Amino acid sequence: MQSRTTQQDFTPFDVCVVGMGYVGVTLAAALLSTGKRVLGYESDPAVAGDLARGRLRLAEPGVAELIERAAADGTLAVTADLAGHRLPPVVVICVGTPIAPGGTTPELAHLTAAAEAVAAGADENTLVIVRSTVPVGTTRELVLPALARRIPEPLLAFCPERTIQGKALAELLSLPQIVGGLTEEATKLAAGFFTTVSGRVVPVSSLEAAELVKLVNNCHTDLIYGFGNEVALIAEKLGLDAMEVITSANADYPRPDLSRPGFVGGSCLTKDPYLLAHSLARHQHTPQMVMAARSLNESLPRRVGERVLDALRAEGQDPRRSTVLVSGFAYKGRPETDDLRGAPCVPLLEFLRGKVDRVLGHDFVITPDRIASLGAQPVTITEGFTGAHAAILLNDHARYGELPADELISRMSPPALVYDAWRVLPQTTRTMRLGSA
Repeated sequence: MQSRTTQQDFTPFDVCVVGMGYVGVTLAAALLSTGKRVLGYESDPAVAGDLARGRLRLAEPGVAELIERAAADGTLAVTADLAGHRLPPVVVICVGTPIAPGGTTPELAHLTAAAEAVAAGADENTLVIVRSTVPVGTTRELVLPALARRIPEPLLAFCPERTIQGKALAELLSLPQIVGGLTEEATKLAAGFFTTVSGRVVPVSSLEAAELVKLVNNCHTDLIYGFGNEVALIAEKLGLDAMEVITSANADYPRPDLSRPGFVGGSCLTKDPYLLAHSLARHQHTPQMVMAARSLNESLPRRVGERVLDALRAEGQDPRRSTVLVSGFAYKGRPETDDLRGAPCVPLLEFLRGKVDRVLGHDFVITPDRIASLGAQPVTITEGFTGAHAAILLNDHARYGELPADELISRMSPPALVYDAWRVLPQTTRTMRLGSA
């Protein structure tokens, strides 16, 4: 479905956001909050139609209200077709760049299509900003040629998105914005645009430098979390408690803190190490620390599944005759999100499939139909604990701390094992945790 804007002139809008997924829609909301008129372009007609009516398909604090209000007063319009229209003076490309299913190679088809669509409606005065996370060199080698076939000297910049789910709007309006332009003029124009959003801009020397900033930010985070998980595995082998070791090591010590162990999810941390590795492949270099951390972090869901099944067997309970509750489907609990990208529930459910009798699924935010689509039977938290032989808590949502844990565990069937990955429930004799013996 196309919105009402497809028969109108797009030039009265201040900016066009191309790709109205998570990155695009949160950016659009931030731009709207600064008084800009925003045109959204979304190739999925159903999503475009919903957004044109002010309906949002994701959960992010403050965003839904801005989208609904702007759609009603006309400061936001969304279309599924850019053909035949001149674009606003600024275009920001926010399309997804996922990793190929089951592989490590980025899929750039959406970015290619977006670049072609933008080129058709841009001119020599249109500032095109790429915000999608990409391998280093992609903006120059993929987006620039599409623009240059129609515009002799395109105004092109790369300005990465660096927000966290659950705080995206606040961070878009406060975090420094990295700006790398093809030319000095493009850098100046992109810096001026983002100064109106966050008030602070960090110019860098090139498109490639800006692309690499995003990748190293996220790969560094993955490394930090990976070392916390390495400590957890070491502690398990030595019969020690990783949290005791980490907390004690951090206590009033003036060096960088050790991260607590836990799952690493989300679209960026699970993808960007592969984008960095892809960037370096033609230079015959492998970022070994980065890939080692990614491999370790990706192994955790299976390790947890194996540990739970081994514990059931040790208690005399056949996993094939067991009911297992998996709770915490969103990739993280704090800040609250409904994002399933990179969530540990996906590989864990794949591992459990065929190895246990029933898998029940619960989340405080994810809807039952999405839980069912992943192969688990949706339940309330009380229904999930009742009769389950094991329960696995995958994220650290604040509401776990409000649960009557003892009462819920008393409803379970023997051996009533609980794997509490983030240590959100009180310790019991039947509770297993990451990094504990």
